Amino acid sequence: MVRSAAYFVAYWLITAVFALACSLLALLPGRKPLAYGIQLYGSAQRVALFCIAGISIEVRGKDRLPREPSVIAAKHQSWGDGFVMISELAQLSFVAGDHLYKFPLVGRILNKLGAIVLSNGGGDDARARMNDSLDMLRHERRDVLIYPEGHLAAPGEKHAYRKGVWHLYAALNRPCTPVATNLGLAWNQQSFRKMPGRAVVEFLDPIEPGLEKDEFMARLEAVIEARTDALVKEGLT
Repeated sequence: MVRSAAYFVAYWLITAVFALACSLLALLPGRKPLAYGIQLYGSAQRVALFCIAGISIEVRGKDRLPREPSVIAAKHQSWGDGFVMISELAQLSFVAGDHLYKFPLVGRILNKLGAIVLSNGGGDDARARMNDSLDMLRHERRDVLIYPEGHLAAPGEKHAYRKGVWHLYAALNRPCTPVATNLGLAWNQQSFRKMPGRAVVEFLDPIEPGLEKDEFMARLEAVIEARTDALVKEGLT
């Protein structure tokens, strides 16, 4: 528990420092300075996880990423897997809920990064904002990250895969790169307690563009869940 408490302090110190830094970087022209700051934030959290909490994270399969931008559909077991994504992929956009706009600083950063903002309430304004984000992504060479389940899931747990991932995949006409993980064994969801050890985040073979919704959803869920289960078993041995 001492390591967990020490990382808790480090987590908030790192977050506070980078929140201030990124708020300043967001004032600079272009998105690259801010994107670099976000990438450094993810790297700093991974260093703290290793040095303080004793969690080493192995990234596998990055060579499977297509040369062209793709939709990255990832299993989401822990806050830690988000740190892996932003530290490994410099030119990354992501899907975020509009509830984050309650925080002015976060909203400004999301706008600057070109995030795709989904609205729980819907409406014409929300659809127009999402379409603007999609138009921007079509003209920029950036991967876009989405968590298909929409929720954190503990190891061995699965939520229904939401069809928003297919709509994104179809609208952008891009490959989809599934991602599996067992990081929840070391840091389960938002748990205070951290378990020292080695965790894995693995990029899987891309799914080619152009599949119909039912085929795509079935294939995506099958490959993510099968590989995640295998990684969880590997982590328990």
